[in-house]
Amino acid sequence: MEFKKVAILGGGVLGTQIAMQSAYCGKEVCIWLRSEDSKTRTQPKLDRLYGVYEKTLDQMNKTKSPADFCGGLADSYDTFDYADCVKRAQDAKNHITLTTDMAEAVKDADIIIEATAEIEKEKIGVFQAVAKVLKKDQLLVTNSSSLLPSKFTKYVPNKKNYLALHFANNIWKQNITEVMRTADTGDEAFQAAARFSKEINMVPSMIKKEKAGYILNTLLIPLLSGSMELIAHGYATPEDVDRTWRTATGAPYGPCEIYDVVGLDTGYNIVKKYVHVPKFIAGYDFKAIAKLLEGYKNAGKTGVNAGEGFFKYDEMGHRISGD
Repeated sequence: MEFKKVAILGGGVLGTQIAMQSAYCGKEVCIWLRSEDSKTRTQPKLDRLYGVYEKTLDQMNKTKSPADFCGGLADSYDTFDYADCVKRAQDAKNHITLTTDMAEAVKDADIIIEATAEIEKEKIGVFQAVAKVLKKDQLLVTNSSSLLPSKFTKYVPNKKNYLALHFANNIWKQNITEVMRTADTGDEAFQAAARFSKEINMVPSMIKKEKAGYILNTLLIPLLSGSMELIAHGYATPEDVDRTWRTATGAPYGPCEIYDVVGLDTGYNIVKKYVHVPKFIAGYDFKAIAKLLEGYKNAGKTGVNAGEGFFKYDEMGHRISGD
């Protein structure tokens, strides 16, 4: 079965990226949003992505450099058809609609992707709402990065067709998905989520049982938490933290720049859940980290999408200054 229509619940950073990538790959996409105000916040994110895709394709065409290659946009440089890819990026905007009507959003959808904020109470409300209009054979996945999918299983009518499908940020370039089943997920749904991933040019990693943090965040969170603690307690600046990491490991990005891509508001929503856990148990001073991130969030410096987080960025999401 080919996936033709995709419903996405939430128009945040990853919700809009998944929408754009799905539309780029020929899917019809409907994004469900809570309110008309949400529409006004979501549309600019989509408009930015249209530009990012076109400029990224242009850069790929000019340089043919491995550093500029994006696996979400083409299989390889050998088969890269620049004109066709640009047309697909331009056509994508004609295949994405926004609605505040849940029934309209999920009608005839082959897959429904929950991609709302990392706030458990809000996610529960979304699962309860979609359960009222969900058909038994529809595939429902959550993109939650910090909450286990089983937290919401009791709100799902058909547990066999429910699992986690986690995307990394900047999915056109970091084109990985983590497909993670719950104890109730059926084999058919598990494989179907992987198949959908491939249809939108993602590379699926299969996680055979629930693991908080999946593969990626299990490796990434200690790095991000340690870097935030260094900054929160005044040991080092974001510039020095990132310079040290990049120089010592050869990594293209430091932890602060990674945080800017993820979104400091997203990071804050995750970290604030742990502020009451003592450091000797948690391993990190999450209270200090939350205070640091909250300051940036309240100043509107939420990362790449806002044009500024720890660092400043241009409309393509590239750092404007720095070493």
